[in-house]
Amino acid sequence: MGLLAWLRASDPALRWLVERDLAGEPPSVWEATRARIATEGFGARLLARQDPDGQWAGGAFFPADFRGGEPQPWTATTWSLNALREWGLDASVLHGTASLLASNSRWEYDDLPYWGGEVDCCINAWTLANGLWLGADVAGLADWFVTHRLPDGGWNCRWVEGATRSSVHSTLNSLKGLLAFETATGGTPASRAARRAGEEYLLDRGLFRRLSTDEPLGPWVTEFGYPFRWRYDVLNAASYFRDAARPDPRLAEAIELVRAARQPDGTWLQARTDAGRVWFEVDAPAGQPSKWLTLFATRVLNWWDAARG
Repeated sequence: MGLLAWLRASDPALRWLVERDLAGEPPSVWEATRARIATEGFGARLLARQDPDGQWAGGAFFPADFRGGEPQPWTATTWSLNALREWGLDASVLHGTASLLASNSRWEYDDLPYWGGEVDCCINAWTLANGLWLGADVAGLADWFVTHRLPDGGWNCRWVEGATRSSVHSTLNSLKGLLAFETATGGTPASRAARRAGEEYLLDRGLFRRLSTDEPLGPWVTEFGYPFRWRYDVLNAASYFRDAARPDPRLAEAIELVRAARQPDGTWLQARTDAGRVWFEVDAPAGQPSKWLTLFATRVLNWWDAARG
């Protein structure tokens, strides 16, 4: 089977992206596939897990029965909304969910209301993106990122514990939330400036180097895994810059790290998987060719090579 045919033979949540971004199919084709997310495969299975009160697994960030002593579960409301949004589910399918969550869901941190966010940068970024998607009032969260950016340009989820230096993980997730805000609303001068400063934080490091020593941040920068969830790696970061349409020359080394991970058959391997409860698996096990990673990496390389001529 050829690479494109292998990718097409996928769940609708993945197939429509292959049709649109790699195969160049007309909208009539990929839109029809995208519409199937609500009724087939991953999307339908996850929608069936939603609780009557609008949540998943009875909790905002953790399942209601989570008591610690196990790896982070990936079944609660925020993780489920992230997946459905990233897969491309039409928000109208979840009509009423924003109101249900406003009434019924509270953060495990200080029992704060769901759409107001809490203190964690990554959580607030996902809440911002999910709220925009579902039509909730989350404009205040965009302002939150402006006021909580650190002096070096990025963000760190541990700021509340006194951290004063940014984290690449927190910064990338914050940037994704701000990009979603700008895409949906045009943003504000302050939010656009904050996003650009966060991009500079990553670009100054070439996406993977320490600014102080020029050494790689760690081996995990090339340990690609899907779902991305909160984790940073150069493929995840390069995918953000593709979405932001910013082919900055400082991406060049990171892009070549992505290219170097391509296998002779044109695929990328799942390098890591996260421990923790899931509703069901959506990609290959570690060490096997990953359709999701192959989609993301191929899109990045196509975008970069076209932009660079």
